[in-house]
Amino acid sequence: MVDQQSVIKMIFGFKAKYLRQQHGLSLEELAERAQLSKSYLHEIEKGKKYPKVDRIHSLAKALGVDYDYMVSMRSSKKLQPIVDLLSSDFVKEFPLELFGISPEKLFELFSNTPDKVNAFVTTVFKMTRNYQMEREHFYMAALRSYQDLHDNYFPDLELAVREFRSAMNLPIKDTVTTEKLENLLAKHYGITTDYERMGHSAALQLQRSYFKESTSTLFINTGLSSAQKNFLLGRELAFQYLKLEERPYFTRIVEVDSFDRLLNNFKASYFSVALLMEEAAMVADLRAFAGQHEWQPEGLHELLQKYDVTAEMLLQRWTNLLPQHFGIKDLFFIRLVGAKGLQHFRMTKELHLSQMHNPYANQLNEHYCRRWVSVNLIKQQKTIGANTRLPLVDAQISAYWQTPNRYLCISMAKPDFHYPERGISVTIGLLINEPLRQHFRFIDSSSVHTRLVHTTCERCGIADCEARAVAPVVLEQQRRREQIMRAGEDL
Repeated sequence: MVDQQSVIKMIFGFKAKYLRQQHGLSLEELAERAQLSKSYLHEIEKGKKYPKVDRIHSLAKALGVDYDYMVSMRSSKKLQPIVDLLSSDFVKEFPLELFGISPEKLFELFSNTPDKVNAFVTTVFKMTRNYQMEREHFYMAALRSYQDLHDNYFPDLELAVREFRSAMNLPIKDTVTTEKLENLLAKHYGITTDYERMGHSAALQLQRSYFKESTSTLFINTGLSSAQKNFLLGRELAFQYLKLEERPYFTRIVEVDSFDRLLNNFKASYFSVALLMEEAAMVADLRAFAGQHEWQPEGLHELLQKYDVTAEMLLQRWTNLLPQHFGIKDLFFIRLVGAKGLQHFRMTKELHLSQMHNPYANQLNEHYCRRWVSVNLIKQQKTIGANTRLPLVDAQISAYWQTPNRYLCISMAKPDFHYPERGISVTIGLLINEPLRQHFRFIDSSSVHTRLVHTTCERCGIADCEARAVAPVVLEQQRRREQIMRAGEDL
């Protein structure tokens, strides 16, 4: 991350270099006018040095501007967007090094081609304003990109889990129970667990847990399953064991005000899931499940019960292990929520590895394709009711309309914990290619049906679709544009 002093140096150097170039001066010429050494001026322009007051006066005079202009955060119309970006919280807080970008490289890009970068930055600012994008949207997108960059597998966290198990005398083959996790928190970190008080607060009904640092108490809401409790306990153990100080205290981050907080929350969640589903054991179970020649949905129920985890935790764990241990890197994970009347569905979580797969979230209020197994399972669950103990499970080969892409989609659905009248499904989609066929033998099973699908109804041209929610208005607009272009060519 970039500190405030570095930002001030970069902005000063950026202005100095831009003004020098605007005057058509070489480094030597400006150094002579300002009575500075060439090497010292070069360090200033690179954002590494900040001159003293008398030298700022000399430099400002040589560049034809006043002292206040050089030291302030204001600039000309052409430079102001870049100055605003450099001085923003985004540059200060965003860990560029995670993506192989040093502050020096970013600054070099800005200072070498300021006019082009300015146009790009201005465009981004306008887009964020027009689409009401908040800082947290950037942070969330960056986190997903970070996961993609590493194929969603993090050896340092897997190693930390193994070391933790060893230090805490937790055998690999043993299931980690709620009682064990509670005892570990109390014994090693002095943290007590309270399952009562949080449930009495109406304002906290949608939160699953809260850690109060002053009293070393982990409050967990009432009514959670043992699997949900285990995740929260394991997550708190991760915060303590990994010494992640910049952290959220609620389960749901109330405000994404820094990328580090979001990243550390991800690390703690990853650690917790890896703790509950030990790597070697889950790889062996996943290999056995995938190697069956017939689709056996009850196998997923057995895994849920064996590890005492939720459907979302299980499929998320698969997104860690499939790329690393099976060479299956083209995949996506989505969570879909169906509203009470099942007329509208929202995608509340997504992860894409290797490329942007369909389906993906959209903020245009378009209607997701009703042919997805993710949607159909929510509908089936609705007819059964909210009293099912285990989630509904199904698989489908989704063939995307007018593309060669076919995905093996495995989905599980249950009622929403907070709003039982709504349904939630989680789905992992695996691009059907040679690596997938080598491991998932039930692809050709007669019980796994193939269905033609699309992204949203508004963009879909599947004729006579029995599940269509609205007309293909976006597709029709595109066709009208194509007709206009052809008519113009015919003139």
